[in-house]
Amino acid sequence: MSPRRRIQPGEELLLTERAPTPTPWSRLPLRWTLPSQWWKPSRSWVLPLAMGVAAVLAAGAITTSSLVLVEHRSNHQLAMKEVDVLGFARSFMTGFTSLDPFHANDYVDRVLAQATGDFAHKYRDKVNEILLNVAQAEPTKGIALDAGVERWNDDGSANVLVATEVTSKSPDGKQTIENTNRWVLTAQREGDQWKISSLQQVI
Repeated sequence: MSPRRRIQPGEELLLTERAPTPTPWSRLPLRWTLPSQWWKPSRSWVLPLAMGVAAVLAAGAITTSSLVLVEHRSNHQLAMKEVDVLGFARSFMTGFTSLDPFHANDYVDRVLAQATGDFAHKYRDKVNEILLNVAQAEPTKGIALDAGVERWNDDGSANVLVATEVTSKSPDGKQTIENTNRWVLTAQREGDQWKISSLQQVI
């Protein structure tokens, strides 16, 4: 054991208690807190932002719906136009391939009423020859088997491919003759009526 030393009265102490020296870290608060307005969203800008987003989404939905509606109407109009021209092409080719030698004049008049352009011009030039051929021909019954639009032209006309079947009797009446042919016609709209401006048989 170390020797003990007795301190005389009035003598200064050898050991004294010192206050701890403050450090920069010791002066920091134990917990950091942020003001509530820094992290809490303010209703003053949340509502306008939500309304803006909703307006943008609504505008996008309206634009998309309008485009879809326009496309739907365009497709519908094209489909109806195609049905109309195909119905006319079938009807015309049925009459064109059905010959009645006892009504040759009616046949020519009916064809000319549905003709226009180059086809009408050529048909009129050969009308007497056509009348003679129809009057001397055997009766025939034509039917349009199928028809389809080949293409739409810039002037609004349509090129249509039509398959026909023509049935006739032999001169002695003992045999039935069937011929299948293909035709390419151009249908041109004039007013509220379709007319044929070109007609060619496909070999």
